[in-house]
Amino acid sequence: MQATETDFQAWMGGVQARMEAALARLLPQAQIAPARLHAAMRYATLEGGKRVRPLLAFAAGEVAKASAERLEIAAAAVELIHAYSLVHDDLPCMDDDVLRRGKPTAHVEFGEATALLAGDALQSLAFQLLAEHRLADDPRAQLEMVKTLAAAAGSRGMAGGQQIDLEATGTALGVPALEFMHIHKTGALIRAAVALGAACGRLEESERQALDRYAKAVGLAFQVVDDILDVTGTAQAMGKAGGRDVALGKATYPGFAGLAKAKTRARTLVGRALAELEPVERADDLREIARWVVERDR
Repeated sequence: MQATETDFQAWMGGVQARMEAALARLLPQAQIAPARLHAAMRYATLEGGKRVRPLLAFAAGEVAKASAERLEIAAAAVELIHAYSLVHDDLPCMDDDVLRRGKPTAHVEFGEATALLAGDALQSLAFQLLAEHRLADDPRAQLEMVKTLAAAAGSRGMAGGQQIDLEATGTALGVPALEFMHIHKTGALIRAAVALGAACGRLEESERQALDRYAKAVGLAFQVVDDILDVTGTAQAMGKAGGRDVALGKATYPGFAGLAKAKTRARTLVGRALAELEPVERADDLREIARWVVERDR
């Protein structure tokens, strides 16, 4: 078992390093006009983050026998959407956070207006990457990738989940409503990462559906653990202030059911995700990601 964990850690580190280099190459250079905007985009994206979504895209791509060159672009597109969402979530009109990934948030470092524009530009760049690189053998499949990411980021996905979160602040949600919110706010982009990685190669429809069910379970587990870490984690480990959900009156799993039940829920969801992968070949890294989700400390 230890060898498997060691192999996974090496694989994860390799993907993270590859994505850091790819994002640094694909983002506009800071000296290109408008320099301040490009500097803010790079600041918000580089040198930090777990790269969970790129890891999922690469692991799903392994199942589909996709090339690393295609996966790199698809993973970068998803990560740029994620980076933009963090910039906007941190703004004073949203969560008003001042620390992200161990450094001042983009609006603290560059001002609210530039941070807002940086988020907008990161979102646009994500779709530019999907359009200008050949990522699938069938053009219709690549168009479907664009649609998948757009839907995951939009009102029926991440943006809609954020709106539900805003409306739920200070209210007592039950588990179904809480999970509905997180399926959209966090889960939609995680499912898109898996879908885009798989779309860079070839899969049977039954395998594609199994990966989507896996991603749905992992997405929920990831958010449950995030909620737990907001209570138990340290600012040093997480790179952001803890206790923010409680301070803002956010609806969370520990707030609804307590830490013990929240931890049990996370383990149950990971078990469900692993069960979906039983008939799927070349899915070892997807399995390890699911286990890592519940064991992480940030």
